[in-house]
Amino acid sequence: MSPDGELIPVDSSSAVVATKRKTSQSSRSWISIDATGEKTVLDVDKYVIMHRVQIHARDLRILDPNLFYPSAILGRERAIVLNLEYIKAIITAEEVLIRDSSDENVIPVLEEFQRRLPVGNEAHGGHGDGDVGEEDESPFEFRALEVALEAICSFLAARTTELEKSAYPALDELTLKISSRNLERVRKLKSAMTRLTARVQKVRDELEQLLDDDGDMADLYLTRKLVGVSSSLSVSDEPIWYPTSPTIGSKISRASRVSLATIRGDDENDVEEVEMLLEAYFMQIDSTLNKLNELREYIDDTEDYINIQLDNHRNQLIQLELMLSSGTVCVSMYSMIAGIFGMNIPYTWNHDHGYIFKWVVSLTGTFCAVLFVIILSYARFRGLIGS
Repeated sequence: MSPDGELIPVDSSSAVVATKRKTSQSSRSWISIDATGEKTVLDVDKYVIMHRVQIHARDLRILDPNLFYPSAILGRERAIVLNLEYIKAIITAEEVLIRDSSDENVIPVLEEFQRRLPVGNEAHGGHGDGDVGEEDESPFEFRALEVALEAICSFLAARTTELEKSAYPALDELTLKISSRNLERVRKLKSAMTRLTARVQKVRDELEQLLDDDGDMADLYLTRKLVGVSSSLSVSDEPIWYPTSPTIGSKISRASRVSLATIRGDDENDVEEVEMLLEAYFMQIDSTLNKLNELREYIDDTEDYINIQLDNHRNQLIQLELMLSSGTVCVSMYSMIAGIFGMNIPYTWNHDHGYIFKWVVSLTGTFCAVLFVIILSYARFRGLIGS
């Protein structure tokens, strides 16, 4: 509106651009993989995802690729929020939602999800034989969690192996020849090792934190929660509760809640399955961290060896400087005698006493040589120079 009160038309193209920009900022692409292995691309905003999996905005913010958050495995009422390096996913009891990232490492993970998730679904459905059912009796969320943990542990282990193949030869070459090129190469490798160690340590700490808390591990049993809720609702005569309801208490009667507590009371304390799963990958990531620690110790030992070599060279230079200084003192005394006799001063022995010159030169040279030997012997006796 202008100052005169007239309406000013707005450019339609500018409005469209602003709308598209706002939509692109709030909309994120997700990839959904269900229990049958079918992949679906979802171009929805964060509010749809929050309503779909029933998580808070702060949990969804952890998966934002534009923000930096440490590795985390969070168990919620209906979902598991997974933030492990490049794997940013939400696991429910029925599907896996993954960020549509441009990282090339995500593509193999998606293929692994599609390959391994449907097998367990068939076993649960009763289409497989007894052996298959025993092999794939884990809930859907645990099979998805296992794929993600296996991918990230294998990724970090592969990066550690590559670093070892580059670091050990570079360190051995540095011990043979200390040069600016070798030092710069080792410096870059040490920086890469420090960054990789921090990444591995974060994943290990997250797994260790989960293993130390049975309550956090119990929160990962999504299928058990749904079974308990459905069992409690089946014995109740009241209307079925939907995820869109504001509270559980508004739809579940007191009797159904007592039944739910009876059903889930003993099962909530049983976390053996997820504990075994986490322990297996904790041992794997701990082995990777041990390799990095061994590499760090090897680097520290190499640095100590190089410092010893440099100190040895420095001591040799100091010894050489001491010998040169001693020689300079002796030669300066010889030069002083020569300078005295080289002065144009009338002496009484200058006439017909030429043989004295030979004695002066010989005695002075012998004295300087003996003095040089005495200085070196004293320095060796005091341990200032080596043998």
